[in-house]
Amino acid sequence: MSTITRRMLMAGAAGLGAAALMPRWLHASMQMGEWQIDTLSDGHLVLPADFILGPMPENAVAPILARHGLTGATELTPPCNVTLLRGQGRVVLFDAGSGPAFQPTAGSLLDALDALEITPQEVTDVVFTHGHPDHLWGVLDDFDEPVFYAARHVMGAGELAYWTDPDTVSTIGTARQAFAVGAARRLQMMGDQMQTFADGDTVLPGVTALMTPGHTPGHMSFLVDGGGTPTLIIGDAIGNHHVGFEAPEMPSGSDHDMPTAASTRLTLLDRIVADDMPVVGFHLTGGGMGRVDRMGAAYRFLPGVL
Repeated sequence: MSTITRRMLMAGAAGLGAAALMPRWLHASMQMGEWQIDTLSDGHLVLPADFILGPMPENAVAPILARHGLTGATELTPPCNVTLLRGQGRVVLFDAGSGPAFQPTAGSLLDALDALEITPQEVTDVVFTHGHPDHLWGVLDDFDEPVFYAARHVMGAGELAYWTDPDTVSTIGTARQAFAVGAARRLQMMGDQMQTFADGDTVLPGVTALMTPGHTPGHMSFLVDGGGTPTLIIGDAIGNHHVGFEAPEMPSGSDHDMPTAASTRLTLLDRIVADDMPVVGFHLTGGGMGRVDRMGAAYRFLPGVL
């Protein structure tokens, strides 16, 4: 498996044409009782394919990639779907996007909000699934001031502790050292503005935190229940629409703890199907919203089926 660095990320995106930089701001929408749930485009990432696929047995993953038109792909371009939740007098973002400093193909969340005529000041809550750059780095502007300055910011206590631990940068591995440095700086600048919660806590009325570790040590998903069928915001607990569903047991190079992340995916998918819940995923196709269906011993993501 190759390592991934910011230089690689920037270089991989530099050759993309202007058309690739024109996202559809509003990806998907659904009404759930008192809540309106939308996904907004923060652009997309450009990743070396083996950053995710590297640890997977080639003979096992090849048929899956073929079904999704990814045979021979050297790069993957996952979308970034930031979830916007509105209702009960709140304007809530799940994650803050990449901001301008991560990849040139990402960081368009403010444009998406502007297209919906939502100002940063109107955002009441920013709830983080985890501390990776495409989820956290958009929390500060170019002057290191909070972008959503009037909002309450909350992150799982274990996740916050991990990224603010001075030992993380030396133990995370060279492939992710820039992630650790960037997260620590931003979280330090946020200071006491970043509050914490625990597994099972009600982070908002009708929104419950669900610990889904492995992708990062303290990764959180969120069960939204505003009347009708509850919806699960999964962040990166299932990080793509192909191998993440069809072979959830396989190790993914994007996960910090690959065995734990695989176990989390299997448990989560079983629950999602058993409860027939819509899901919202940060890097899933079709705007990130859909349902999950069993496909033999595996699963498949059905985008747009709500």
